[in-house]
Amino acid sequence: MAKILITGATGGLGGTTAKLLKEKIDVSNIAVLVRDKESDKARALAAEGFELRLGDYDNLEALKEAFKGVDTLYFVSASDIGKRIPQHKNVVEAATASGVKHILYTSTVRKDESSDAPLFAVVDAHIKTEEWIKESGLTYTLLRHNLYAELIPMFLGAKEQLLQSKTIYLPTGNGKTSFVPREDFAEAEANILADPSKFENKILEFNGSEQTSFEEVSKLLTETLVETIGYVSPEVDEFKTTMASYQLPEEIIGMLTMFSLGIANGEFDQTTDDLESVLGRKTKTISTFLSEVYS
Repeated sequence: MAKILITGATGGLGGTTAKLLKEKIDVSNIAVLVRDKESDKARALAAEGFELRLGDYDNLEALKEAFKGVDTLYFVSASDIGKRIPQHKNVVEAATASGVKHILYTSTVRKDESSDAPLFAVVDAHIKTEEWIKESGLTYTLLRHNLYAELIPMFLGAKEQLLQSKTIYLPTGNGKTSFVPREDFAEAEANILADPSKFENKILEFNGSEQTSFEEVSKLLTETLVETIGYVSPEVDEFKTTMASYQLPEEIIGMLTMFSLGIANGEFDQTTDDLESVLGRKTKTISTFLSEVYS
């Protein structure tokens, strides 16, 4: 069988995808990209039978070496938004130079691609990467993700924090999001990697089965915690000032603001059912997800 290389394998999405793919095909056909072969996470992957390939997105030559003999590349977008453009260019260039045949890229859903859109910094890097992949001549599958459900507890904090504040305080307005738990993304993408020929040169929009606002999240959390959790959507300047008063780092405030405004702008209020089709079921409900996180 053709060799598959999974990037981001020591992270949540790549690691979960690798493990689910192992249940579908022989592990000898799966390689994983790691920055340090001696790290605990890399050793654990090797112990499971995955072939380790050494490289990172900043090192073009190392990527070219790591990608040799790879037929299908699962390209998880870089975690550092500010570095994505040069890093992603390296990945596409290395894949092309090394003879990779098919690249699957985790992109993002979007509605507003203009330069003054709240999420332009995020969207622009994904647009450029998609263009480079198409221009490369490689067979591609573009996997446009909606927001991870795991961003909800990241935005709201742990159970103890939420019970103390009893308030969701985000400038998301009435915007809805088709949240997807990470494991649903990983399961769908493992399904595709097990037989990628069915998805050649396709763009898939991976949205959750329900559209949820943070006001609705507050009501679901009220049920889960048996405590009234309110929802306040402040003006942006008020939000930034309030967050700064809690000594939150400027970059964190910027990230929260950017994604909150994107949600308010309807960027993630998407309803296409590509994800359900690949999974063969609906995605995990947000009620169930929140119950698992906060119970």
